[in-house]
Formats: sequence, C-alpha cells, structure tokens
Amino acid sequence: MSRVTLAQWQMLAAVVDHGGFARAAEAIHKSPSTLNHAVHKLEELLGVQVLEPVGRQVRLTEAGELLLRRARQLIESAAALEDVAGRLAEGLEAEVVLAVDQVFPSDALALALDDFSEAYPYVRVQLHETVLNGGIEMLYDGSADLVISGLSAQGFLGEPLVTVRFVAVAHPDHALHGLDRMLDLRDLVQHRQLVVRDSALRQSMDAGWLKAEQRWTVSHLETSIDMVERGLGFAWLPETRIQGALAAGRLKPLPLTAGGVREIPVQLIHRDRDRAGPATRAMAEALLREARGCAPEAGEEDSILSKE
Repeated sequence: MSRVTLAQWQMLAAVVDHGGFARAAEAIHKSPSTLNHAVHKLEELLGVQVLEPVGRQVRLTEAGELLLRRARQLIESAAALEDVAGRLAEGLEAEVVLAVDQVFPSDALALALDDFSEAYPYVRVQLHETVLNGGIEMLYDGSADLVISGLSAQGFLGEPLVTVRFVAVAHPDHALHGLDRMLDLRDLVQHRQLVVRDSALRQSMDAGWLKAEQRWTVSHLETSIDMVERGLGFAWLPETRIQGALAAGRLKPLPLTAGGVREIPVQLIHRDRDRAGPATRAMAEALLREARGCAPEAGEEDSILSKE
C-alpha cells in the first residue's frame, strides 16, 4: 500500500495552485491546519522537504516540483477514473459531439447518422463540418467526442476509415483544357486555384495551394465545387463529391504529368475511448461500418477517370 494518500497529494497541489494554505483552505473547504498537517505528514513519510517558506508564502522545493509534477498524473488519473464510473452509473450520454472533415464521403456520413438515430433517437448530435486542422483543434480542446480527419493528432490513436481520392479538375471549357496537352506546375500557377479555408481558429494551414498567382479561398467544400463547375478556377476535389459532375461532363480531370490524383487516408479519432459512453461508441461503430461499405471495390476506383 502507498504510504502517501491521494488526498495528501491533492492538498499539496491545492496549496501550490492557490498560493498558500489560507487560500487553498477556502478553495477546497478544509481548515488551514488540516492542510498544514497533511503536507507535513507527506514530507515525513517521504523523507523529503517539498515546501519551503519565502516570507509569508511558501513555494515548492526542487524536489517538490519533481514530485508534484508526477503526482498530478495520479490526481488526473483518479479524476478520470471517477468520471468513467459516473458515466457508467448514469448510463447514456445526452449528446454526442462529432467533428467531421468535409472531405469525408457525405453518403457514409448520412447513412451512419441514420443508423445511429434509429438506435438512439433521443440522443442529441452536434455535427461540426471542419476543414484540415479544425477537427484536430476540437480534439485538443476536448470539445468533440469523435473526430474524423485526414490529419494525425499528437497523443491520439485513430482508426482507418477510408482513403479519399482528390482529383485535379476544371470546367471542360477552362483555359487549361484549351491548351490541349499534358500540363505541369508551370501551367497551373498561371491560373486561379480554389482552396478551402482551414476551419481551425489558432493553427490554420495552407494545404494543397500551389502558390498560384491567383487564389480564391472559400469556407466550404461545396462552394469550391460550385465555383469550379462555373469555370472560375481549378481545384483538387474529393472524387466522391464530384462523381456526378464528372459523369455529366460539368467537370473534367486536368491532364497533369504528375500529381493529378492525391490520396488522403481519413481516420476516426476518439477523444477518450475508455470514457466514451454507449452512444458515442455506437456512433463510432456506425461511422466505421458505413465508411467501409462506401469504399470502392477493387477495380472500381479508376472507372470514372479511365473514361476521360
């Protein structure tokens, strides 16, 4: 058994966080003498001084800083454990917050939400349509239960959902198609490129921009598709979103010598798999199932491009 209790570590942390015994006592509703006794007992049990006086205040010793830093991990783990138990006791969560990158196939998303609604009709769903770092930022903020993204998140493990193919396209009457030859980067940078703005508020990124002389930045993928169909520029667009436009001749793949098709692996990331409630787990299962069901079979993925 541990000689030092979790409560003693918590009281030490409170003293440090609130700048002294008196303020900490008010904050956690303990008497200053109780906190003082707990810290002195902790020092006695460990044989190490963790606090030292500085005037009328106290501060951590070098050893105290090291020990408290490690102890905070125990405190956070204990809080997480209690939260898991609370969720289990409560049963079903009232809401699931889902952040989905706009490149994720809309059919798979709609089918997954339909499946989920049949099983959990009274659970609210907050759907955030994100771009690039937007979903990852929500994951780091703890504001999304599930995130679908083509980017990796440091400190989190994701499950593969689907590989999204991006095709460089323009309207059939666009000047680039009028060149009637294979194209390279020098051709592209002379024309307007349409890109979708990163929805992250703090760490946005420019992904896919070729430093073209003209650039139009929009906030939603559907706006980009509409503008490209109107002949206002070229763009790399998800093949699943433009299959109809390709088949109808409203869009045409650009004949690039290289890079005409890009593949982005999209993954599903849990904010905290162990603390996820039954509704969040059911949502994740529905997304995995429908994404794999919507993935093209071998030989099908090149069918549209091979016709061009």
